Amino acid sequence: MRLDIITCLPELFEGPMNQSIVKRSIKKGLVSIHIHNLRDYSTDKHKKVDDYAFGGGAGMVLSIEPIDACISKLKEGTDYEEIIYLTPDGDKLDQATANNLSLKRNLILLCGHYKGVDQRVREHLVTKEISIGDYVLSGGELAAMVLADSLIRLIPGVLNDESSALSDSFQDNLLAPPVFTRPANYKGWKVPDILISGHEAKVEEWRNEQALNRTKKKRPDLLK
Repeated sequence: MRLDIITCLPELFEGPMNQSIVKRSIKKGLVSIHIHNLRDYSTDKHKKVDDYAFGGGAGMVLSIEPIDACISKLKEGTDYEEIIYLTPDGDKLDQATANNLSLKRNLILLCGHYKGVDQRVREHLVTKEISIGDYVLSGGELAAMVLADSLIRLIPGVLNDESSALSDSFQDNLLAPPVFTRPANYKGWKVPDILISGHEAKVEEWRNEQALNRTKKKRPDLLK
């Protein structure tokens, strides 16, 4: 998978994109991530990429020109299945969306900032809009990191145990069951006997039951 991320704050990606599972996926050659500084595509002598909104109002808006120039340049050498704009009013990110996007080969993630982007970007340049929740961040960079991580971990070969992602919460519209590790008895707090019984079928039955009970209690909406 190739991810091209367009941002006016590229330095925010220096740490998160070079750690843990993301770093491992890059080392294995399974993922390539390219961060593009929007200011590099500005024709303004001060490399300005925002302007005041027509009609007045507080806050600045990312201009269409540098965004269009960057996307056009990227499309010269690569065919992209989706150009995704991270925005609070986009479609809510869920596991099904992550599963679907993880199958794509080339994606552009556009990070909004300030009061967002010129509406014409949304109408003519992007193909999909995604929100990571009903709240507002200072910019789309953190949302892009969340989306990227949710996709990358699903790519075959990224996780040491590929079956791990299949048992995550939301994969089957259920929350994941409780998990335990050693010691089996800590301060009198014991691991359920079934988990150390060695009986795989009964352990799986217990996990399914626990997942269903946990979902009923915490997220009954998932069962509708």
